[in-house]
Amino acid sequence: MRVAIVSRIYRPEPSAASLFLGSVSDALRADGHSVMVLTAKPPRRSDSIEASEDVRTFPVLRDRDGYVRGYLPYLSFDVPLSVRLLFATRPDVVLAEPPPTTGAVVRVVCALRRIPYVYDAADIWSDAADMATNSRAVIRVLRWVERFALRGAETVVTISEGVVRRVRDLGAQTRVVVTGFGADTAEFKVVDNEPDKLFLYAGSYSAWHGADIMIDAFAAFSRTHPGYRLRVIGNGTEKSMLEKRAQALGVSDAIDFLDPIAPAELNLHFASAVASIATLKPGTAYEFAFATKTYSSLAAGCPVIFAGPGPTGPFLSGIPDDLGAGTACDYNAEEIAQAMRRLADAGFEPERRRALGAWIDGNHTMRAVAKRVALVLADVGSGRRRH
Repeated sequence: MRVAIVSRIYRPEPSAASLFLGSVSDALRADGHSVMVLTAKPPRRSDSIEASEDVRTFPVLRDRDGYVRGYLPYLSFDVPLSVRLLFATRPDVVLAEPPPTTGAVVRVVCALRRIPYVYDAADIWSDAADMATNSRAVIRVLRWVERFALRGAETVVTISEGVVRRVRDLGAQTRVVVTGFGADTAEFKVVDNEPDKLFLYAGSYSAWHGADIMIDAFAAFSRTHPGYRLRVIGNGTEKSMLEKRAQALGVSDAIDFLDPIAPAELNLHFASAVASIATLKPGTAYEFAFATKTYSSLAAGCPVIFAGPGPTGPFLSGIPDDLGAGTACDYNAEEIAQAMRRLADAGFEPERRRALGAWIDGNHTMRAVAKRVALVLADVGSGRRRH
């Protein structure tokens, strides 16, 4: 089969979506399919890699931090995409990655060319926008666009049953396959590294993450355990707010804010950290979300402190106790600080970390998830779903 992957972000640009889509491409090609990727030209700072698939890039607008994020950057990808996909060699099936505007373009072009497409709904974008804007008009338009993208898909793939419920709430009765999510254990794995007095937050930090509670917790923790650092690696709309909160609490000198880095480099940070921290703010439409950064941390043998609602807490609680996977707690600064104290006092345990990484590699790999998505694409592309 010929499979097209459409996404504004792809490897080598560091992100969870890049790792996931690259893994899907690898799984497809391992099964003998050819893959064409229509994506954006990566930022200049990205590492160069030699792609085995047919990757076709196009220049896009990026925000001041270098990301394709925001209405104009999305349009700068979506408008040329309509022509690129319309005249590309006809694929048997298309895999479309959000935002919903990209999904809408894919639906229109695929309808014109009579090509089925699969939509990757890792989360619900209109729910996220509800946290970022007070404009009801913007939310209504985005919900309509997202519903349009979901309804036109032959199949939707997603990571959890919580997203399935939100897809149904939006009025889309499209077939949904829960493929889960996992760690790219080729990139994130246990390595011997010197332990450091460090806690790590790796990933995006937008309003629905509520990462400001982590700053409060670190300030409380530092009063009893001075000399530790908090390292925040990633990007998000809340960066300036987090920096101001750190200054107000007097801990800004102990907190590093770093841009996203390549997985292999991030793995070394996990390897030396006491634990990573992940948060999800309660009382938002995003309570169903899973903190996927958890998988990468655990694969590197780094325990996780998770604070908030959703399925991440039960997932951590379900990991065998002797592996030291970390802890889940309420979205409360003092509870997070207490978890940090327990892990800091427990010390660095290399053998436990190796056992934790091995357990993740055996149970929650991105390879397995990508294989499931590849099978869905093969099913749709072969016409079996339509017949």
